[in-house]
Amino acid sequence: MKHLLNTLYVTTQGAYLAKEGETVAVRVEQETKLRLPFHNLAGVVCFGQVSCSPYLMGACAERDIVISHLTERGRFLARVSGPVSGNVLLRRTQYRLADDDQATSDIARSVVVGKVANSRAVLMRAARDHPDGPGAEEVRKAAEYLGRLLTSLAGRAEVDVVRGREGEAARAYFQVFDHLITAQKDGFQFRGRTRRPPLDATNALLSFVYTLLLHDVTSALETVGLDPAVGFLHRDRPGRPGLALDMMEELRAFLGDRLVLSLINRQQVDHEGFDTTEAGGVIMDDDTRKEVLVAYQKRKQEEIKHPFLDEKIPVGLIPHVQAMLMARFLRGELDAYPPYLWR
Repeated sequence: MKHLLNTLYVTTQGAYLAKEGETVAVRVEQETKLRLPFHNLAGVVCFGQVSCSPYLMGACAERDIVISHLTERGRFLARVSGPVSGNVLLRRTQYRLADDDQATSDIARSVVVGKVANSRAVLMRAARDHPDGPGAEEVRKAAEYLGRLLTSLAGRAEVDVVRGREGEAARAYFQVFDHLITAQKDGFQFRGRTRRPPLDATNALLSFVYTLLLHDVTSALETVGLDPAVGFLHRDRPGRPGLALDMMEELRAFLGDRLVLSLINRQQVDHEGFDTTEAGGVIMDDDTRKEVLVAYQKRKQEEIKHPFLDEKIPVGLIPHVQAMLMARFLRGELDAYPPYLWR
């Protein structure tokens, strides 16, 4: 099994990353603040005005360490990676199936089943933990509705029908998401999903964590030799990582939403750590961003029992395992793609 390695997040503005022997050196105003060995790294994520030496980028590319550049607010800008790895026959199979309507529908349905099941599990956990809390009945009804949607996905359907079910599930889930926030209600209300830009602190947290998750899923797909751009649930669009977005759908509720809810409900973040721009968007300050990054890293180190593998793995390896299972399915080693189902 692959080992869980570290992701280096660099948020200090003006930082410069360079290669020093077999390490990544992080320099600020000509002073080296940190050195990390290459063999301990899975990826590097740079926020804002952070630059890298060409020699560092080359060394990372040779070692399959992906460097991602984001704005200070967490919007993706670019990635630096090495040559595409893996078997070209695997990618050719991926492309052929993406052009096959039935295959596309079957894979998209598996992904949506994972998304709906995990969203329902989050709602059911909240209903059990707070059976008499505000909105508890609405949460239970939404969970029941998601259960009926799961039943409707039991048989084959056209891909547009599958996409429609995914949209219905997302609407039902986010309609009651505010009831899952049980602390700091004055600063963390949720009136609906907003993005580009997020219009409240909760949406700012969700968008930022989803960006981190997308980085991990994209890297996992590239590691096993799949093309992150060619998906099944998400239609092809220039510049959009369709397959990475597909796989992220089944992981959002478990890896993303539960972390955001924990950060708010356990008061690990404060609403005063968010600012509203002149355009109305909400962004987090440096201290809050660092708190989220630390919590995300800790979450990835926790262990769970993978339902398909039936063995314990770190949470951070779930994207890699799912990418591996997708590759095995495309190679014909599995009858269907098994989405990750949180229990």
